[in-house]
Amino acid sequence: MNSRDPVEFMARALQLAERGRFTTFPNPRVGCVVVRDGAIVGEGCHEIAGEPHAEIHALRAAGAKARGADLFVTLEPCSHHGRTPPCADALVAAGVRKVWAAMRDPNPRVAGQGLDCLKAAGIEVDVGLLEGPARELNRGFVSRMERGRPFVTLKLAASLDARTAMANGESQWITGEAARADVHRLRADAGAVLSGAGTVLADDPRMTVRDFVGGTRQPDRIVLDSTARVGNSARVWARDGARRFRISGTSATEAEGVERIVVPLTSTGRIALEPALRELARREVNHVLVECGAGLAGAFLQDNLVDELICYLAPTLLGDAARSLAQMPGLDRLDQRVQLKFVDVRQVGPDLRITAIPVTGAR
Repeated sequence: MNSRDPVEFMARALQLAERGRFTTFPNPRVGCVVVRDGAIVGEGCHEIAGEPHAEIHALRAAGAKARGADLFVTLEPCSHHGRTPPCADALVAAGVRKVWAAMRDPNPRVAGQGLDCLKAAGIEVDVGLLEGPARELNRGFVSRMERGRPFVTLKLAASLDARTAMANGESQWITGEAARADVHRLRADAGAVLSGAGTVLADDPRMTVRDFVGGTRQPDRIVLDSTARVGNSARVWARDGARRFRISGTSATEAEGVERIVVPLTSTGRIALEPALRELARREVNHVLVECGAGLAGAFLQDNLVDELICYLAPTLLGDAARSLAQMPGLDRLDQRVQLKFVDVRQVGPDLRITAIPVTGAR
């Protein structure tokens, strides 16, 4: 790449950051390139939490050529000692001329301090180049830092007449093999999967990543279980290196490796969802993929806690007696509806995958 266009260099840094999509949890995905005389002389990405950040990999690759060079990084260099030393200090020591950062770090421990450190050392700083794509790549991390809760993706699968199962609960499989494999990619991307006790008791799901090869760890597994009905033999609690959480209204000793999180219950006896999400954020959960039944899906939607809805529609009809997509009691008027905006529609095998986001201020 010989172009002198800064956008192309930052775009390359974003490509590198993508390499850590399934492996950096709970850290953000970050890419970095070092540019000297219009050419890339070093590049790197953050791969695994606790290992060197993207800037360090890029500086090592550049070696002596980093002095006087421009450095493009998708997130503000850190300024604090965590599991690794501050990257800002490393950039000062390397003698780079200018740092282009796509966005400021929303982590309160950084929040501009890394950029201030660079400026104090006489390094020129430019912030905001391709900020939109950089924020989107780390929407879970940004959500945890700025809102104090994980980004929430609600996944649904239904027939064309919006039915999720037969009246007797039979549901395997409404959608095809390609759609089910795509869901495993969603699980790997989110890094955490959440379901309700009813679904776990009915289906005994594993909630793991099986059909996707991405060099990923197993996602955190979370069960909303207000009265602790799910037994210790459920497959969701299987020990495979993943963190496992039961969110309940009462405290008790759990099976080895399972953490119980106690949160308030609503007047109807269900888990209070927003406090539950905030407790997950305190445990460094960035992004949650919700795979659940109609009741819990409706609760997430009615509480305005869904950031993204992904619905797989199968080209089949199940009829009026089958179970509905989402239960939202108390909606009597059209102005109470949950309004969404389609942002992507594509075919996955024989099925359609529709991605929608809430319309801000629509309710």
